[in-house]
Amino acid sequence: MDPIKNQISAIDPLTVDPVAEPSGEEALHRILSGSTVFSDGHPVAAVASLEQRRRRKAQIAGGLLLAAAAVTAGVLVAANLGSVNTAPVPAVTVTTTEASPSPSASASATPTPTATPSATPTAAAPVTTPPASPPAPTVPVVAPTPVSTTTLPHASLSQTFTFPDGHLSFTLPVGWSAYTEQGPYLSEETKAASQGATILDSAGTKVAMVASGFYGDGTAGEVTRTVYDRAAVPGLRDIAGNPVEFGFAANQSRYVPYGAPEGSAKVLGDMNYFMDVRLASELQAGETDSGTNLIRMPNGFMNAYVLFDFDKQPTFATPEAAKAYMATTQYAQLKSMLLSLSYK
Repeated sequence: MDPIKNQISAIDPLTVDPVAEPSGEEALHRILSGSTVFSDGHPVAAVASLEQRRRRKAQIAGGLLLAAAAVTAGVLVAANLGSVNTAPVPAVTVTTTEASPSPSASASATPTPTATPSATPTAAAPVTTPPASPPAPTVPVVAPTPVSTTTLPHASLSQTFTFPDGHLSFTLPVGWSAYTEQGPYLSEETKAASQGATILDSAGTKVAMVASGFYGDGTAGEVTRTVYDRAAVPGLRDIAGNPVEFGFAANQSRYVPYGAPEGSAKVLGDMNYFMDVRLASELQAGETDSGTNLIRMPNGFMNAYVLFDFDKQPTFATPEAAKAYMATTQYAQLKSMLLSLSYK
């Protein structure tokens, strides 16, 4: 162990193994009596020079600096490792598997409160007995309904007009009226059956005529007809069983002007508007015969038509104005009255 110890101690230049000082007398005796060969018990290598000691000091200082740096780095690493460990710590606490059973326990506890509400609805069921109260208001609501039957007064205002002989009748709009006058006749035998009824609207204005038991006459000519509206009258058929229709249309006469050269083309006259009932064959559109609105019935001829202002020709300034008239209340009332015509 001594050589190893000596080698380790030799590393430190400041520590040198102590060497026993030689005796002076022995050395003098050797010098005088012996050969002049001098020797030193210390090996040369064991004696460190001043330069070597300086280098050793520098090395030691560098080693100390390195050691200090290593210690500092270790402290910093330890500090960093400590800060890194602090982050996972909450993660460990969050991911505690012990907390998961507690929610499951709370979930298991939740059903028990659920049972409590289930008991509550059962108690509410008897409380929901108030439906008995709605029937009470329902009874008074039913009572006023028959009382507010406004249809009864309306029905009393609308009336059916029947001719004196009892054959022809029609329904008047609410607030309208009618009166009869003697119609034209050919003999005393036919006089009583010939009656004309004038219809007045709620303002007292004459708006239509209905005749029954008349004799038939008239003229016709070529026209171009435009039909705006037509509908079957269910209560009327002529003596031959032909259907009768309500119609709103306009005729334009086609004629050759007086004094025109022979072979001149025919021209169209003004629009002559009419609203009446006639045989369905008399309501054909296009180039046709003007025809008539007389309908042969068992007691004589009848006709029914709206009174347009004959002093105003044409009655409507344009076809568009005639179409606009179809959207008025008066048009609907007149049409309804003519469609109600019935013969017994």
